[in-house]
Amino acid sequence: MGALVKEESTITAKGQTTVPKAVRQALGVDYGDRIAFVVDDHRRVYVERVDQKESDPVVEGFLELLARDMLLRPDDSIVKLSSPLRDRVQALVGGMDIDLDADIEGDVAL
Repeated sequence: MGALVKEESTITAKGQTTVPKAVRQALGVDYGDRIAFVVDDHRRVYVERVDQKESDPVVEGFLELLARDMLLRPDDSIVKLSSPLRDRVQALVGGMDIDLDADIEGDVAL
């Protein structure tokens, strides 16, 4: 995998560092924005922009579980749906007009 941006930075005695301008620009972050450091099983570190919108910790945890599973089992973590399951999903949602950006009407109990 080729690097789009590679910059170096020094860690201070307090464990702080400056995110280089080219990296900030590539991530689309600026003063006050948040970033996340992700370390994978091979001790590689990724820096990601943190979207400021609130997230659901349960959904986030589930997505992290899926991501770890896909990394650990790349050959069998994603499989094609069986025909019966695909048909069942289609029967449940077929013909529905869904607007994921629309407001939810009525009371919502979580």
